[in-house]
Amino acid sequence: MKRSIILDCDPGCDDAIAILMALSPYANLNLEAITTVSGNASLDWIQLNARKIAELAGASTLPVYAGCPRPLVKKPVTAAYSHGEDGLNGISLPEPELPLQSQHAVDFLLNHLDTTQSPKTLAMTAPLTNLAVALIKKPSLKKAISEVIWMGGSMGAGNITPSSEFNAFADPHALQVILTSGIPFTMIGLDVTHQVATTPDWLAKTAGLDSTTGKKAAALLEGSAQGDIDRYGLTGRAIHDACVIAYLLKPELFTVQPAAISVDLNEGPHQGATTVSTYPQHVSQTRGHFTATAVKSKEVIDLIHQCLASY
Repeated sequence: MKRSIILDCDPGCDDAIAILMALSPYANLNLEAITTVSGNASLDWIQLNARKIAELAGASTLPVYAGCPRPLVKKPVTAAYSHGEDGLNGISLPEPELPLQSQHAVDFLLNHLDTTQSPKTLAMTAPLTNLAVALIKKPSLKKAISEVIWMGGSMGAGNITPSSEFNAFADPHALQVILTSGIPFTMIGLDVTHQVATTPDWLAKTAGLDSTTGKKAAALLEGSAQGDIDRYGLTGRAIHDACVIAYLLKPELFTVQPAAISVDLNEGPHQGATTVSTYPQHVSQTRGHFTATAVKSKEVIDLIHQCLASY
């Protein structure tokens, strides 16, 4: 039986790979919908990119919803430095025939989760604004969510400031809403995702796949690889958001521990910084938080290729 998920994202090159993984024949997931939020680029680009990627994967009837165009409190930021102004580093994809749903993403979450027969897994690879607004409007909605798996945060250095990871920095107040909601919450942060990076050989193998999907995926990652090499000393492009789908497919590839997670809301150089403790005395105070602390990086990068090769 396929596992049903909702994917909340802000494509973004690595979000694009997460979408392609979730929709791949290899994954055997039931992706019920994509909800989008401003983050890596403005919402107009983000919802368009999500529809382009879904159509690239052959998902011509998948519902895609546009959500919040800005964070709860602070001014919007984008990751143009990593993803370009359009979110996909200018990689050309056809204009999609897949329509954008007229319903707002928050209203979709409220209505869909309120009528679900069983609690849903939310795979989240973006700022958490959509879910935060939904929970503010209806706190009891948490009963319909079995878990949130989120790419974001860091146990160490950040990537938009020295202390803050982008998704946490973009909307720290939304993250605070989720952390205090009581929903089981697993954080896959930069400490892990920076270990899941492309190499020239991996990109060549993926670009050589006998499908447009594989070739476009390789182009998306290759176009932004040099930035991660220069900024972080990686072997190529870190495929951050794909780690959420990889975790859902093969959780045994990750070491995950109970944790106490908090986020700095104060304006200043540490806003969005996540503090994570795995000490038992701290964990006991915030039951339901988990953090990934290690990853079998080769196996995950191979899994990503397997998903892309299944098209």
